[in-house]
Amino acid sequence: MSLRGIHHVGVAIADLDEAIATYERLFGAIVEHRGLIEGQGVEAAYLRIGAGRVELLAATGEDSPVGRFLARRGPGMHHLAFETEDVDRELRVLAAAGAQLIDETPRPGLEGFQTAFVHPDAAYGVLTEVVSGG
Repeated sequence: MSLRGIHHVGVAIADLDEAIATYERLFGAIVEHRGLIEGQGVEAAYLRIGAGRVELLAATGEDSPVGRFLARRGPGMHHLAFETEDVDRELRVLAAAGAQLIDETPRPGLEGFQTAFVHPDAAYGVLTEVVSGG
């Protein structure tokens, strides 16, 4: 493993504009990047809060992963993302260590980052993401 640290915490929300305004007002967040991730069915925003980052995720459809998450659980923490230099390498290391992977190869994320998800069963119920490119 060559993880650099926590890249962001992902939070599923219903209304992206409203959530951004709330994080700006309450926590002094600054929008770092906002965009559509069509392959994942979300519109997302990275918010900078001090040295940390939160990713807000709004579903573009009810049948997307975040749409299903919101229907089952409502808004709240969705995933924890760790930064790495090489997502492909981390996936091989995780698989060799016995982690159940959701993604066997990286996929494009927000702002051109490479991402891949690890099943929540591998990390005590927490959906985990590995991210490179930022």
